[in-house]
Amino acid sequence: MNFATIRAALQAGIYKVINPFVRLLIKLGFTPNAVTLTGLLLNIGVAVIFIIGGEEGNRGDLRYVGWGGALILFAGLFDMLDGQVARLGNMKSTYGAMFDSVLDRYSELFTFLGICYYLVAHHYLLGSLFAFIALIGSMMVSYTRARAEGLGVDSKGGLMQRPERVVLMGVSALACGISSAYIGGDYKLFIPGVPFHVFETMSILTLPITILAVLANITAVSRLLQARKALEAKDAKDAAEAAVAATPAVVPARSAVKALVIGLFFCGLPLAQAAAPGLVFPVPTGVANQLFYLQRDPNTNTVIYQLNVNSAGKVDEDEPVHVFWIRYGEHGERKDLNFIQRKFAYGLTAKKAAADKYVLKFAAYDKVPFYLQKTSADNAFHVVTVINNKQIVINRVYLRIEGGTFWVPNVKYIEVKGWNAATREPVVERLSV
Repeated sequence: MNFATIRAALQAGIYKVINPFVRLLIKLGFTPNAVTLTGLLLNIGVAVIFIIGGEEGNRGDLRYVGWGGALILFAGLFDMLDGQVARLGNMKSTYGAMFDSVLDRYSELFTFLGICYYLVAHHYLLGSLFAFIALIGSMMVSYTRARAEGLGVDSKGGLMQRPERVVLMGVSALACGISSAYIGGDYKLFIPGVPFHVFETMSILTLPITILAVLANITAVSRLLQARKALEAKDAKDAAEAAVAATPAVVPARSAVKALVIGLFFCGLPLAQAAAPGLVFPVPTGVANQLFYLQRDPNTNTVIYQLNVNSAGKVDEDEPVHVFWIRYGEHGERKDLNFIQRKFAYGLTAKKAAADKYVLKFAAYDKVPFYLQKTSADNAFHVVTVINNKQIVINRVYLRIEGGTFWVPNVKYIEVKGWNAATREPVVERLSV
């Protein structure tokens, strides 16, 4: 049983307990927005209690902390009541959901305002620092979810959502106040040999707040990563749907996935026509640090694979190869690959295998391994592969296509041109697809 299951079971149990009270509120004419507003006023009361405790109380008088914790829990009850009033009373609305979210943020800010004020007023500086960090994490947990949902994806879950934060702050503050009546507000625990106390009564509040600060920020980051995956998948899906919508060709069901990958790799433009007879491919010039280039029928547009170096002349280890178009059919204009071409066709990934050596993997072709490495012949970076027991330094890759469709081109062969790394003799090899 995972955390989400346990959380859902506890929430269902709480709803069973509070539902009679919810029905009473509905009979009395309470609306969900009125319940939400009541919760906000109670949280403002929490801030007032802590601020008064900071001004009128002394460092050892933790009664204000206890009363503040009790009111946090009571106010937190209204966070659950408003949703249930909306559901059981059939009063759900879009604005009501927004009103609830906005006032929940205000409620939490007021609560942290009071706690931070109290801790600063009584010189619990480290505790106040973690309270501020907890405030930052709490707001980012909510903002990350709201921003992700605004972009059309879900980003929920985590160990420190709002109900957990309310319970942790309320219980720890209440326990701190009650404990002070038994062990004293100024109790300190010392360990022999340690020049400072390792625990005091206020630690019953500040230690849980420290845990909250860590877990809330972890929750915010995990939601951000969750949203990243969902948004990348959404972008890929939208781009693929746009490509399909712009192409009239139909892929046979029995080979849809294979045809998609092959078609994207071997085609930059629709292939309704056969390869142009006598097509003359230009040789790219003026490209600094060019490794090799790729050309294919039925046009002269060329994909360039360039060594990616920084201003100091060092290879970028995160992205050692820069890939882009030279669109000879468009007056030689240079363009970056679009999302589809980069993720499913001509793009490649690089993984560092050793010093000055990377394993390259094309997005749509992984039958033959390629490596970016320095060769002994000139101590410069080249892309090499092994075909027919020969290590070949690649200059050009050519895809011979004769007709077919956008998704299912008739690929005759892949031609790899370069030179033998051992003998430096020119080499041309063909691979079957």
